[in-house]
Amino acid sequence: MSCVHYKFSSKLNYDTVTFDGLHISLSDLKKTIMAREKLKAADCDLQITNAQTKEEYTDDNALIPKNSSVIIKRIPIGGVKSAGKTFVIDRSEPASGTSKAVCKTKIQSEPFLDLLHLSCYF
Repeated sequence: MSCVHYKFSSKLNYDTVTFDGLHISLSDLKKTIMAREKLKAADCDLQITNAQTKEEYTDDNALIPKNSSVIIKRIPIGGVKSAGKTFVIDRSEPASGTSKAVCKTKIQSEPFLDLLHLSCYF
């Protein structure tokens, strides 16, 4: 019996997948891990990286040698999608005299990335 040791990036300890042969294909490893961890293929995909070399396995036909250790990350199907929400707030207040203070605030919201752009003119 051959084995591959795996752990999710958020876990401390490795678990083991056993198989026959000298290697296991990436697709077979993903299926086995998803079944063991009770994950649904429709909800997420697995990103698998070699723990020693940091090489990411991307080809489902790639062969992972026995006794390898890999790090697993769950990723959404289709990758991370942008929320695409943009909020523009325009605040205009007349100041005393002939000058006018105008503040424009633009907030762009995306997953893992919140940008706050402030531009004030006096």
